[in-house]
Amino acid sequence: MAAGSTVGEPVTSAAEPSPWSVGAPFSARPAVQGSPHPANPEGYGPLELLVIQPTPYCNLDCDYCYLSSRADRHRLAMDTLDAALERVLESPYVQGDFTLLWHAGEPLTLPIAFYDEASARIARALERWSGPPLRIHQSVQTNAMVINDAWCDCFERHQIHVGVSLDGPAFLHDRHRRTRTGLGSHAAAMRGLAALQRRGIHFQVICVLTEESLHHADDLFAFFIDHGIRDVAFNMEETEGENTASTLGRPQSEALYTAFLTRFWQLWQERPQDLRVREFEGLCQLAQSDSRVERTDMNNPFAIVNVDSRGHFSTFDPELLSVHTEEYGDFVLGHVMHDSLVSIVATEKFQRIQTDLRAGIERCRAECDYFGVCGGGAGSNKYWEHRSFDCTETQACRFRVKLTSEVVLAGLETMLELPAAPVS
Repeated sequence: MAAGSTVGEPVTSAAEPSPWSVGAPFSARPAVQGSPHPANPEGYGPLELLVIQPTPYCNLDCDYCYLSSRADRHRLAMDTLDAALERVLESPYVQGDFTLLWHAGEPLTLPIAFYDEASARIARALERWSGPPLRIHQSVQTNAMVINDAWCDCFERHQIHVGVSLDGPAFLHDRHRRTRTGLGSHAAAMRGLAALQRRGIHFQVICVLTEESLHHADDLFAFFIDHGIRDVAFNMEETEGENTASTLGRPQSEALYTAFLTRFWQLWQERPQDLRVREFEGLCQLAQSDSRVERTDMNNPFAIVNVDSRGHFSTFDPELLSVHTEEYGDFVLGHVMHDSLVSIVATEKFQRIQTDLRAGIERCRAECDYFGVCGGGAGSNKYWEHRSFDCTETQACRFRVKLTSEVVLAGLETMLELPAAPVS
C-alpha cells in the first residue's frame, strides 16, 4: 500500500459527523484554495462522497421509498468496482480523503464475503494511487435487520462506519417500514442495533419524519435516550421518485413540523450531552462561527459521484441516478467501463443539467434570505416538485432549511436571552 494510504477509520470514533451526512443542509463547504487542475478548469469538486450501489434489492418495502428497482437482485461485479475506483482516482476531482458509501438498496442483503473482497479491491486501488497520502473511508447505510456478531466483525475488520435507518418506536417505525410480506421490521432492526451496541460500534440513526411522527416528539426523544441512541439525523419524508406524495404535503404539516422541532429542541436543551442532533448542531455551528454555506455537495459537480450496480454513473444527488423522467430522460452520464469522469463534462446531457442547476442556484441566491444556510438546495427536490432544476423554493427546503432555521434561531435567542428581532 502506498505510504500513508489506508481504508477507513476506526468505527468506534464518534468525534466527527457521520460521513454519509455529506450534502445535508447546514454543512458549510469552504472554497478550495489554489489554481484549478488543468483537466478541471471549472474547479468542480473536490470529491467528498462516492456512493456505490452494491445491489438495488431491499428486504423491506417501505412505502415512502424513492427507488423503483428494490426487487432487483442484481449485484455489483468486482471488475465494475475496480473500474469505478479507477475512474474516480484517475480524475482531477480527488483532492483528499473521501467516503465510499454503500447505499441505494439494502447493502447487507449481500454476504459478508462481498465486503471482504470489496475492501481488498479498495486497498489494491490505493496501492496504485500515485498522489499524496489518501484514505477512503467506507460507510454503509442499512436497515440493520441482519446485523449480528459476524457483521460486527466485518465492520471492525474493514473499519466501516454504520448508519442505521430507524424511525423511532415500533408504532411509528412499523407503520411505513415493513417487509415484503407486510410484517413490521422494528424488532429485527432493534436486534441489529443491540449487536452494534454490545460491540461498542458507533452508529448514527437516520429517522424519517412523516406526518405521524410530528405528533410524538416526546416519544421519539424518550425512545432515543432509553435505547442508548446518541447520534440522530432527521430526514423529512420527501416527494421523490416512486414516492409521489409525501404525508408532509398536507395543509397542517408545516405548523406540526414547527411544533415538533420546537418541542424536540426543548427536550434536547435539557440533555444535550446525551444526544447529538445533526440539524441542531449544524445550525448552531454556523451561528457560532458566523459562517455561510456557499455551495452544497448536492449541486456541486463531482463533489458526489454515484455508481449503480451495473456501472452507470452520475454526479449531483444520488437519488437522481436510478430514475427516468420526461423532461431530462435519465440522469446517467456515463459507464465506468468506458467513460472517464472528465469526458462527460462536455456532453449535452451534463451541460443541460448543469446549466439548469446553476440557473436555479442563482435564483435562490438572489431571492432567498436562507441561501447562506443551504447553498441553493438539492436538484432532486427541485425536479420532483417542479419538474425542473431552474426553480427556487421547494417543500423540502421550507421544512429542512427555513422552518428548522427559525426554530433553532428562536431557541438560541431564548437560551442566550437575546432580544427578539423587531418586526418590520
